[in-house]
Amino acid sequence: MGKLEGKVAVITGGNSGIGLATAQEFSREGARLVISGRDQKTLDVAARELGGEVLAVRADASNLAELDRLFAAVKERFGKIDVLFVNAGIAKFAPLDAVTEELFDQVLDINFKGAYFTIQKALPLLNDNASIILNASIAAHLGLPDSSVYAASKAALLTLARTLSAELLSRGIRVNAVSPGPIRTPIFDRLGWTPEVVAETAKSFEKQVPLGRFGRPEEIARTVLFLASADSSFLLGTEIIADGGTSQL
Repeated sequence: MGKLEGKVAVITGGNSGIGLATAQEFSREGARLVISGRDQKTLDVAARELGGEVLAVRADASNLAELDRLFAAVKERFGKIDVLFVNAGIAKFAPLDAVTEELFDQVLDINFKGAYFTIQKALPLLNDNASIILNASIAAHLGLPDSSVYAASKAALLTLARTLSAELLSRGIRVNAVSPGPIRTPIFDRLGWTPEVVAETAKSFEKQVPLGRFGRPEEIARTVLFLASADSSFLLGTEIIADGGTSQL
């Protein structure tokens, strides 16, 4: 029997990268899946890849009306949630003097506001003893140039893991976070950089990782599975850093 056999798992941003890898991992462990994302085409492709009992719903995490629609669909199909992986996010970088209000709002609206209200909207469907996992980042721990807005949005998620764990303690709902280091995902292709800049940045990141390579989405997925399952039953309000030693060595 799989570690999530019969469980209903909702993954925001489940149509690519870490979200899709986690959906695949959850599916292998017996979960019934709901994935959301902003792009219907990639959602349809992901749903076909996953097969089985999967519900794919187009929803922008920064849009509260679309979150309402997402969880209405979850309620209609499954009626409950056992695992919520709050994974949807964007990465935008700029030096302090070049940060615009538009960039600031885009990052915070999806990475923090979106995460916050995803949890709030899911709350009526969450079973007692459910698990919530937030996808943060080691950027919250490092002083990386040009990352002030992104890092702040991810640091906010770490405070949510603690405060919401305390708030939901009476229901046994555990809130934890995973903080990945450099991971090879499609997010690099969405930064608007030239292929040359992407390649140079990737080389720079790899040099900073003690293991000498980018992480793989499936490596983070297995960490999320641990936090989603009973294997992590004594973890509450905490964070697992999965960065190849980048923030530690």
